Amino acid sequence: MRIPETRGPLSSALFEVLAQAPDSAGTELDALYRLAAGQVAGTADIIGDEDIQLALFCLYELHYSGLDGVSDHWEWEPAVIKVRQLLEEPFEVALRAAAQQAAGTLELPVDGAMSSDQVADVLFGLAGKDTGPSVSRYVARKATLDQLREFLVHKSMYQLKEADPHTWAIPRLSGRPKAALVEIQADEYGGGRPERMHSALFARTMRGLGLDDNYGAYVDAVPAVSLASVNLMSLCGLNRRLRGAITGHLAIYEMTSSQPNRFYGNGFRRHGFGADVTHYFDEHVEADAVHEQIAGRDLAGGLVEAEPELLADVLFGATAVMAIDGRLSAHLLSSWEAGTSSLRAAVPAAA
Repeated sequence: MRIPETRGPLSSALFEVLAQAPDSAGTELDALYRLAAGQVAGTADIIGDEDIQLALFCLYELHYSGLDGVSDHWEWEPAVIKVRQLLEEPFEVALRAAAQQAAGTLELPVDGAMSSDQVADVLFGLAGKDTGPSVSRYVARKATLDQLREFLVHKSMYQLKEADPHTWAIPRLSGRPKAALVEIQADEYGGGRPERMHSALFARTMRGLGLDDNYGAYVDAVPAVSLASVNLMSLCGLNRRLRGAITGHLAIYEMTSSQPNRFYGNGFRRHGFGADVTHYFDEHVEADAVHEQIAGRDLAGGLVEAEPELLADVLFGATAVMAIDGRLSAHLLSSWEAGTSSLRAAVPAAA
């Protein structure tokens, strides 16, 4: 991914450090850590902090496709990992607070022991209680062509690398939950056919609306909350201690996907787009109706049966994604209903 434009002193200092070789950035690394500590202490809303979320996103990107012109040796540089952890800790605290608010009151068995079916029932109950603003219904009924393009721009920060954050969990699981995750991911990656990978299907949708389908092409356009939704996945996927959270995240993701994707597809059809553009959404209507059962019962439920102490983290992952997606949805709808763009920078007008 190309290096984004800076959004403040932290991202500016980070990019200056990453432009060097790891063995020649000693004093700059110390200064970066001190700056990060000051930024964290001074922010009132880390989830919406443009500078911090961009810096964290780029630090995570070192573990994915990398950054243009940045040495791969930075990936496991201890000083950079230390900065990342400094940003992760308050981010996780904020996510847990938001997740607790989104969870409301959960009804759990009195004895605390849960079967895989009981875990799935709790997660399906959570998904059913999701009463946040519905972007999918707005897209189906009212979104303009330019708003459809904005919608794709926001989603591109994850969908063009779809499934990758959850794949980190595969070597951290065993038995039934591991097999379940591999089954889901095999579908996400197209069953061995690159043109059927969900990321490739999404790229085709972007091209159909005249958008750049290169990963990270619109990183400068999306606001902090869009980056935070991806950073949540990376946080849970890259930290083994949060393996329960990444399974809960995927479970609720699948459980709240099928019907919205039906609405999304209808919204694009309303503007005259055909199967080449809507295939991505239509594929998820079918696939996620199956995936939600596997993710709820065999993945998340199976993990809790094997490691009961991970129940709280499974629920954290599920409720955190609901909280962040709800915040992003509110931003999109409030912008569109006010007749303004939901992006930080405009994209070219729709053809």
